[in-house]
Amino acid sequence: MRGALLVTGTHSDAGKSLVTAGICRWLHRQGVRVAPFKAQNMALNSVVTRDGGEIGRAQAVQAAACGLEPQIAMNPILIKPSGSGHSQVIVNGRPYADADARSYQSLKDELKPIVARALADLRARYDVVICEGAGSPAEINLRHADLTNMGLARAAGLPVLLVGDIDRGGVFASLIGTLAALDPDDQAHVGGYLVNKFRGDLGILAPGLEDLRARTGRPTLGVLPFAEDLWLDVEDSLALDARADRTAPDVAAADVLDVAVLRLRWMSNFTDVDALASEPGVRVRFTRSPADVARADLVVIPGTKATVEDLARLRADGLDRALADRAAAGGAILGICGGYQLLGARIEDDVESRRGVVDGLGLLPVATRFAPDKVLRTCTGTAPDLDAPAGGYEIRHGRVATTGGRPWLRHDDGTDEGCVAGAVRGTSWHGVLEHDALRRALLRDVATRTGRAFRPGTASFAAVRAAHHDTLGDLVEQHVDTAALTDLITGGVPAGLPSLTLTLEAPACSAS
Repeated sequence: MRGALLVTGTHSDAGKSLVTAGICRWLHRQGVRVAPFKAQNMALNSVVTRDGGEIGRAQAVQAAACGLEPQIAMNPILIKPSGSGHSQVIVNGRPYADADARSYQSLKDELKPIVARALADLRARYDVVICEGAGSPAEINLRHADLTNMGLARAAGLPVLLVGDIDRGGVFASLIGTLAALDPDDQAHVGGYLVNKFRGDLGILAPGLEDLRARTGRPTLGVLPFAEDLWLDVEDSLALDARADRTAPDVAAADVLDVAVLRLRWMSNFTDVDALASEPGVRVRFTRSPADVARADLVVIPGTKATVEDLARLRADGLDRALADRAAAGGAILGICGGYQLLGARIEDDVESRRGVVDGLGLLPVATRFAPDKVLRTCTGTAPDLDAPAGGYEIRHGRVATTGGRPWLRHDDGTDEGCVAGAVRGTSWHGVLEHDALRRALLRDVATRTGRAFRPGTASFAAVRAAHHDTLGDLVEQHVDTAALTDLITGGVPAGLPSLTLTLEAPACSAS
């Protein structure tokens, strides 16, 4: 099998990322050498590749579904909002420019050949490349400079699969309207639809699917059922509220560890806590409530791409006082990357917020200075106080210096990382909680402090993630016409498909 496909959606959070991962997993299980690609991703969740480049986390998840390590070519352009009105543009894994929405558009001409080279590189090395679009392909105000939806389809000759989320309602109008908003040459690349998150009787839906084909000339290749266990690795913060309670039913309520994750405005890599949620005796909630901070067994402050701005918002919401009271009472707090920086005594930022010296929360004896160049690297080491191996990756402008406490982690070369003071811990390492022994030792420490009878799970987080990928692959295999999907990937869109035209008719005037 050889070919490519572009997966688009009628709107953000329609399921493009998970559908792409599911198709990748299904192909991988068929023995196909497949790779993912997203030309341009706007996300605050990212990972570091082995060669030190930064790409969107969704593409790393999709790479794992393909049995691959993440590569820079899989996401050549990553846009990371850095506060209100401006973003950092990452190109080929490295910071390229700071831009607002208008100035980014002026970069598009120089970015197009970069996208083309990355996709051509993957297509030369793999049998199939499954591309993911961004937002909606019908964003007509952006079409003239589009890099990742129909502009990519036209430039690379890609067939397009359009995904609609039926759980939100209006799926037929969304699919027909999206197609009709495209010009005829763009419509010629759309080969079919996929309905996502369906609950109910397929027999009732079937007449609508038949009418959709009659109206547009394009088939629906599959209807994916609503699945409760797709919480892992979601990239879009829109999906956070839909996360299911993962607590195992046989765990007594009195023994469940309650983890409160502060929902920062600019939080990044919130998927760091997925490993906590995978434990059967742990419940993870995202919150901005001081009361939740007070009653939780563990509070996690995740990363942020706008450390100083999020610090100001914490203070405005009274969360600074809640965290200080919690620390004084011996309650466990964990800060990761930007969350670690927030916990310190001092932040000097002339890079992201450009606000100079700002007082931190003062709960850890550390100071952070932001530098123009970015630290991007993978890390391995140990957690001496938990007697466990550790590892992760760093994505930061902040340089953190300790002035007291004790180190939490240690690099393999013997240098210290992070800080511990009482029950407050902090580290610059993303992904550290994915290490099973460390995560479970940390949770046992929290349980001892709170009097819970925590029982760790037996499955590794790597196994949990692999099972998640298999669930996505199963959805494609069992609920998609895979023969038709294969034809679309390998043969492209059939010629002669009709185009929809939007026309306005003047209202009839009645005689008075």
